[in-house]
Amino acid sequence: MSILEVKDLSISFNQYMSGLKQRELSVVSGLDVSVKKGEILAIVGASGSGKSLLAHSILGILPANANVSGTIKYKGEALTAKRQESLRAGEIALIPQSVNFLNPLMRVAKQVRSPTNDEATIKAQRDAFERLQLGAEVEDMYPFELSGGMARRTLLSTAIVRDAKLIIADEPTPGLDPVIIKEALQSFRDLADAGRTIILITHDIEAALQIADRIAVFYAGTTLEVASVEDFTGDGSRLRHPYSRALWRALPQNDFIPIAGSQPKPAGLPPGCLFAPRCALMIPDCSEVQPDMRDLREGKVRCLHAT
Repeated sequence: MSILEVKDLSISFNQYMSGLKQRELSVVSGLDVSVKKGEILAIVGASGSGKSLLAHSILGILPANANVSGTIKYKGEALTAKRQESLRAGEIALIPQSVNFLNPLMRVAKQVRSPTNDEATIKAQRDAFERLQLGAEVEDMYPFELSGGMARRTLLSTAIVRDAKLIIADEPTPGLDPVIIKEALQSFRDLADAGRTIILITHDIEAALQIADRIAVFYAGTTLEVASVEDFTGDGSRLRHPYSRALWRALPQNDFIPIAGSQPKPAGLPPGCLFAPRCALMIPDCSEVQPDMRDLREGKVRCLHAT
C-alpha cells in the first residue's frame, strides 16, 4: 500500500488584475504521484512544473488565494487541513528549498533538535552534523552566521534527526560541495532503507538516479511519466514519454541535444497535451484533450503515442 497517494491534483490561484477584476490562474492540473514505505521517489522537471506546489499541498501550506481539488491520502486516509496540521513538522517533514525557513532568532542546534532536547536527540543532532561536516562550533551559531552551504546542510540535518515517516526534500543539494552532496544523498538512502519514505524534488536527474527507486517527470503542472530508475539508461528508449526521452538526451553526458521551445506559462497553456507544441510526434488528436495517466510497462505515462 502507498504511504502517500496524490490523485488528480489541481491547483489554481485567484489573482487581481487591473482595478478589482479577478482571474483564476491554473498552475497544476491532473497531477498524480504515489510513494510506498521505504521508497525514494524523485520528482524532476523544469522550474514552474509544479514540484514545490505539490510539496506545499501535501503539507497544507499553500497561500490563502489557492484553490485545490483532487485527493491527497496519507496512510490510506484523506489529508484534511486538520490532519495536515497535526502531522506537519512531526510525522511529515519538509526540507525547504530556501534557507530563509531557518529561524533567525534561534541557535542552530536548538532548531535542529526542536521540539525535543533529550539525550537521544542531542546525539542524533551531533551525529548528523558530523556526517554533514558541520563542526561542533556550529551548534551555538545563529543562521546569519552560516554560509549558504552550511545553512542548507543544517536544513538537511533536521530531517535526519527528527523521526519523520515521510520526508519531502525540496532541492536539498544546490550549491553544496560534491562530497557533501554525496553524503546528503546517502543519508536519504539510509533513511529509506530504515523504513522512512522520501520524496526528493530536484533538477538534477543524475543525483536522483544515485539513490531513487522511481522518478516522476513533471511538466507545466502535471505528471507526464513515472518510471523506474533502470529506465533512465542508454539512448532513453525504455522511457515512455517523448519529453522524458528528450530530457534524458539533453544531458551533457548523453547526446546533449537541446529541447526546442520552452515550457508554457500557466496563463498560456495549450489545449490537449501540454507538451504537444514541442513534440515531434504531435498529431491533431494531441491538441484535442489532455491524455489520461495510464499504466504501461511497469510505469505510468500520459501520452497517446507511448507503447
